[in-house]
Amino acid sequence: MADRPRRPMIVNAFNMNCVGHINHGQWTHPRDTSVNYKRLDYWTDLAKVLERGLFDALFIADILGVYDVYGAGIGVTARESVQLPVNDPMMLVSAMASVTKGLGFGITVNVNTEPPYSFARRISTLDHLTEGRIGWNIVTGYLDSAARALGRNALTGHDLRYDQADDYLEVLYKLWEGSWEEDAVRADRAARIYADPAKVHKIRHNGPFYQIEGYHLSEPSAQRTPVLFQAGTSGRGQRFAARHAECVFISVPDKAAARAASRAIRKAVAEAGRDPQDVRILNGLAVITDTSRSAAEDKLAEYRAAASPEAGLAHYSASLNIDFARYGLDDPIPFGQTDAIQSAAKLAESRGWTKRQLLDQLALGGRYPLALGTPAEVADEMESWLHEGEIDGFNLSRIVTPESYVDFADLVVPELQTRGLYKTGYGEGSLRHRIFGQGHRLPETHIAHAFRIGPHLKGAAE
Repeated sequence: MADRPRRPMIVNAFNMNCVGHINHGQWTHPRDTSVNYKRLDYWTDLAKVLERGLFDALFIADILGVYDVYGAGIGVTARESVQLPVNDPMMLVSAMASVTKGLGFGITVNVNTEPPYSFARRISTLDHLTEGRIGWNIVTGYLDSAARALGRNALTGHDLRYDQADDYLEVLYKLWEGSWEEDAVRADRAARIYADPAKVHKIRHNGPFYQIEGYHLSEPSAQRTPVLFQAGTSGRGQRFAARHAECVFISVPDKAAARAASRAIRKAVAEAGRDPQDVRILNGLAVITDTSRSAAEDKLAEYRAAASPEAGLAHYSASLNIDFARYGLDDPIPFGQTDAIQSAAKLAESRGWTKRQLLDQLALGGRYPLALGTPAEVADEMESWLHEGEIDGFNLSRIVTPESYVDFADLVVPELQTRGLYKTGYGEGSLRHRIFGQGHRLPETHIAHAFRIGPHLKGAAE
């Protein structure tokens, strides 16, 4: 494969509006503050740390429903706070945006939980209030418990969820890109015209899942459409990502798997008629660092002592819809077909993982690969992931919060900067422009362009 363009890596802080996110059990560590997640200053202080570390964005995960597969209940989930309780991610953004200037925000919202019309306004509102720093992580859900809580009999089939998401996105593109022309807002006091009604258009959509008629309630924001994140790497999820995504989040354990996933994603993007370099690929990563190798290893020992591998297994059970509590440590596990996270099930089946092996992987409470050591050693490992894994950056999990992010910002970032791998300041403009350097709006090669309205695009809102 030809060398990819050299550019600063993308680094997001991966977090969630809850106590236990990825590295389960760490809330018991004496320096962890995640039990304060209900307080606004917990989030505004975190935002300031991330801005100091020039993180591209705070990527906020979310679920509706609970992890009730392991042991056929929520015993471990509730005791260890495995993403339960969990609060709304969108509520956090305005406060964090008010204390930062460059930090972006990627918010996870499931397309199956809210009508596209009202969601479009909420995202546009946040894009206005953050001056163009909003991204959206598009998810279709994978928990039966969420489907039942929302009044459905069961989770919709995996591929059908993506079919619905395609229809959802078309509605959103029409609203964000096709309802208001660029110069619709005049704000002319003398003429008493705020918006020119001839340039505000009703969108009409008659799709297989949504039938919509109405005007977008928000005037155009800096980006119009938020930066589009997506985490689907199954066959159907990959086709969806190839059509829509700008940043694809993968979760693989090693560089060979990252390279295979990256090449498959970029091939699918090219087949969808887009430039493969118009997509940024990010892998999950945990970092433990200190000024010496021995100090970093001491932290690792501390974190392992606080971790709950069983809580991590309860999380993973829901990801695959397999109750690992039913199996002995070395029993063969029939992973097979699932309507949950297909890419995770496929990887687990290909590796033939047993419960014992999974618990060993979950020694830190989570299954992300680990970069451990001095700042130079961590930088070496991250650089290796970029080249060998053919990825563009990382979603960094929090192990102990805020310590993990403080250590990265204060120790690893300067080392990465000296190597030319990390930005030395935030660029101008929107989150999209800083990531891609091609302006605030989606490029013409993106499918959303077909839905834009303007003098040269008659009827794009239809």
